[in-house]
Amino acid sequence: MRFTLSPSLFTLRRMVRIAIIGGGIGGLTTAIALRRFGFEPEVYEQAPVLLDVGAAIALWSNAMRVLQFLGLGEKVRASAGEIEEIHWLDQNGRAVNRVRINESNVSQTTVGVALHRADLQEILLQQLPQASVHLGSSLIELTHKENSVVAHLANGNAYEADLVIAADGIHSRVRNEILDETPPKYRGYTVWRGIAPISPASIPPATAIELHGCGKRFGLGPVGNGKLGWWASANAANTSAKVEERSADRKTWKLGERVPPRRPQDTQNELLRLFSGWYRPALQLIEATQSASILKTGAFDRPPGKPWGHKRITLLGDAIHPTTPNLGQGGCMAIEDAIILARCLEKYGATETALRAYENVRYRRTSAIAKYSRWYGSVGQWENIVARGIRRSVLSLVPETIARRVMQVVFDYDATTDQL
Repeated sequence: MRFTLSPSLFTLRRMVRIAIIGGGIGGLTTAIALRRFGFEPEVYEQAPVLLDVGAAIALWSNAMRVLQFLGLGEKVRASAGEIEEIHWLDQNGRAVNRVRINESNVSQTTVGVALHRADLQEILLQQLPQASVHLGSSLIELTHKENSVVAHLANGNAYEADLVIAADGIHSRVRNEILDETPPKYRGYTVWRGIAPISPASIPPATAIELHGCGKRFGLGPVGNGKLGWWASANAANTSAKVEERSADRKTWKLGERVPPRRPQDTQNELLRLFSGWYRPALQLIEATQSASILKTGAFDRPPGKPWGHKRITLLGDAIHPTTPNLGQGGCMAIEDAIILARCLEKYGATETALRAYENVRYRRTSAIAKYSRWYGSVGQWENIVARGIRRSVLSLVPETIARRVMQVVFDYDATTDQL
């Protein structure tokens, strides 16, 4: 995709005031993409400092194409672990099937990778002027004027913008203001994420592995620097009610947020108990990960719906289409959102028309990915012995060429060239 900006047009775009609410992966990528097209957005993040926390994030080829377009491909790959194959195993480590990602039509420059979320956030931050990212800027409310929106912040500041882009996560305050709010929907299982500072010799390099058991799964993959990122899931049928009670009294955690342990080693001990007897390298990764660094959440998403925005406000990433963590596409969808939104503003100008065009373009794909992820997670969490047998048989009998073709539906989309 090629574009040129005349000096007068570049100056005009610099005068457009764009506020991005949220300094996560989606918000920062949106700011970089907008600057690529001549805009100068301001990012407002509620956290007072961006800490080195969080687990791994997968960036499949669809997201890597965007980052490559933004000039960040090499920097990301330098900090990440490449994923060339995906293996499915049973809980004892016996092979079920495998697929070689690098033999699809994905080029080597956009092969899937995984890295620490904090490393990706730092790479993105380095691309933005320090003065354009405002930490400790928690949004209180938005007020509308005839041709602008004013963001009122908890620190007493206010910023008047021509457009507001909300990338403030599954509990988006902006979403609460402009849409009929429904709580995220619990999908029946708990998810843990961690990064281990080891890589057991029995785990093949450049390989992501997913283990299936009775109502439980365990996944792992390289994240660079000799480390492995991992995740685990287990059915928790009674969690939904407890979550809603805790959310209501605000004393512990909200829907979709981290579940804090009572004691430092509780999380690690819980996982070692749940996955006792499983594939030994999986247990080694749990043992090697500091318990306090393991993130524990429920699996939540929202059914697709419209609208995505109102007047001069739109939503992006988890704020509008949260996705269960089964395909590794949550962050990828936010990155795709960022470039599509920037391209719409480049094509239609900083107008409501551009925001509605972005929403229309993105609705179908994000809805499909959320649906695929929800379905895949449901199948992966099956407990019934007959259903598990069917799952194993289907996985083992699918030819690699067909498995790769199915995966291409998710991975091979190019948001930098899609027709707007």
